Amino acid sequence: MRLVYLSPVPWQSFAQRPQKFVEWFHDRTAGEVLWVDPYPTRLPRVVDCLRVNRESRGVSPKAPSWLKILTPRALPIEPLPVVNRINTLLWRKVFDRTSVFASEGPCWIGVGKPSRLALRVLTSVPGISSFYDVMDDFSAFYSGWSRSAMKKSESLLLHRVGNVLVSSSTSLNRMRSLGKEVVPVPNGCDINQLPLVSALPKRPAQPVLGYVGTIGYWFNWSMVISLARNNPTILLRLIGPVHQFASGPLPENVELRPPCSHAEAIQAIQGFSVGLIPFKQNALTASVDPIKYYEYRALGLPVISTSFGEMVNRWHEPGVFLVGEGHDLDQVVRAALTFRFKAGEIEAFRCANSWKARFDASGILR
Repeated sequence: MRLVYLSPVPWQSFAQRPQKFVEWFHDRTAGEVLWVDPYPTRLPRVVDCLRVNRESRGVSPKAPSWLKILTPRALPIEPLPVVNRINTLLWRKVFDRTSVFASEGPCWIGVGKPSRLALRVLTSVPGISSFYDVMDDFSAFYSGWSRSAMKKSESLLLHRVGNVLVSSSTSLNRMRSLGKEVVPVPNGCDINQLPLVSALPKRPAQPVLGYVGTIGYWFNWSMVISLARNNPTILLRLIGPVHQFASGPLPENVELRPPCSHAEAIQAIQGFSVGLIPFKQNALTASVDPIKYYEYRALGLPVISTSFGEMVNRWHEPGVFLVGEGHDLDQVVRAALTFRFKAGEIEAFRCANSWKARFDASGILR
């Protein structure tokens, strides 16, 4: 069994669901994977130039021997009618490589993000098993022509793939409203990258509310600043690339740290008292099932989060504290700081929410 996987993220990026999926696929089948890196699917914006050299250094390890990487050449013109055909000429080698790869044995095609390239690859290898893994509502990231083009690509993709996986209940409802049969596959965590539960350290003497991840325009700075001002003796530690800064000066107890590798992130989280997920509530975050939630919980941390995306459905889970307008932040922080998971609860959470458990339950390879 082999897999052509058109990814929404480059292989050399912070390991996420796509990297974990192909690792699981290889473990299950011993098959080779042809990984196709993404290319620009929207028109360029000024902010793209400002982000040069600001990417996280938390990259995936060198590609294993069973995985080959293709990096398509493309101009950022996908949303433009007619003009976008230029890219088709640049993709000839991609079509050739995928066709040869798929012809060398039983093969699947997986798509992690709608695109014209994904549609052309599916067309060039007819009759092959395929799936679309819906990790985000990508059109919510875009505007104007770019958003319209992404919606069109997704609609066409849904008619061409045989299976649809979704990571959140919002995506589940959205796909079903479009008449698709879907399989819910929530996100998870890589338990092999975690320390033993018995080796987890005690909470720090000085309480730390911590966040690890990208700080973009979905980040709720207002919540973070309110938490900091209401709790001046508690440190708020934010780790990751900052693409959207706060509109004003930060309280003295807010600490910004640079991006780090995944291994360093896991180590840093163990120095937190509580894990933070301060995201805004909007169309962009409505389809998000944050992986950091699983990592916080798998490391024995309670979680303070806004009520967005899949977190809305976790209000009843132990150790999860949701906040919104009208909530007493001081009371929430006190409750989170005093909460403790038992070792057996942490072990059970890891087993139930590992990537292996998630993808095995999908039945995608049956």
